[in-house]
Amino acid sequence: LYILCDFFDFWFSVVVVIYPDFMEIVEMLSKLKDRGIRIHMCEGNHDFFLADYFTVQLGLPVIKDWAAIDLDGCRVLISHGDTVDEKNRRYLLLRQILRSRFFYKLHKLLPVSFRWKAAQISSLMSKGLTRERVNALAETMRKFSWRKFRDGFDAVILGHCHKDLLEESRVNGRQKTFAILGDWDRNCSYLCYEDGDFALLRFRLPKGRS
Repeated sequence: LYILCDFFDFWFSVVVVIYPDFMEIVEMLSKLKDRGIRIHMCEGNHDFFLADYFTVQLGLPVIKDWAAIDLDGCRVLISHGDTVDEKNRRYLLLRQILRSRFFYKLHKLLPVSFRWKAAQISSLMSKGLTRERVNALAETMRKFSWRKFRDGFDAVILGHCHKDLLEESRVNGRQKTFAILGDWDRNCSYLCYEDGDFALLRFRLPKGRS
């Protein structure tokens, strides 16, 4: 299971104190791991500094930017995808600041309640800086994927853009796959890989859940 985030609207936590609204999903991830499911988390623009808890406490690998994985001989590049749009310099600057060593050390010194409030503010700022027409962002990601295909990747899988999309083509006899996961809270979309094929699926929430 690869979670390409934004899984949480924001994530700032310490080892012994987790934002209360996150407890249910954190406990569920822990149960999945205990059942033997391998879970990898890729940091997003709303949830970073994940390793302190998810790697140290739960033993889940955390991908900070990009990861190249092999699926039955298919070379796959995965990422949250928030750095694909290199023209959005204001956001990239904010991202660099928020993930700097200085900011990491600073947030450790702040009271938990203040940290949560700051996280909510940074989440709103990030949303404002990355707001772009969905179709335009999807096109930027599509062009990026074709550059990566030329570099030898067979599939590029991204998050960030809240538009679910799956495109397949053949280049020099090899199948190439470009996918955007969409989002889990509105479209309820996810990407499934099985027996050499990718499928963009949707799950149904239990009655009474939203």
